[in-house]
Amino acid sequence: MAEKEIGKVTHYFGHLGVAGIILSDRLAVGNVIHILGHTTDLTLTVDSIQIGHESVPAADAGVEIGLKVPEHVREHDVVSIME
Repeated sequence: MAEKEIGKVTHYFGHLGVAGIILSDRLAVGNVIHILGHTTDLTLTVDSIQIGHESVPAADAGVEIGLKVPEHVREHDVVSIME
């Protein structure tokens, strides 16, 4: 399965289990993403996207989103969409 980079992790909110991600391309609920970094290798289906604590069905390039993740991710981890 091919991957296309769509963003980078900017912050991890450990007490919430949420990653802050700045997008360089569109992301929608239902997409499968891969988060990869020095010690991170995580694949998940996006089930919720938040912008400013409001749930949205999709977000476009240039927007910073909050995304619930099942494990710790780190700043600068690369977020790719599985195509």
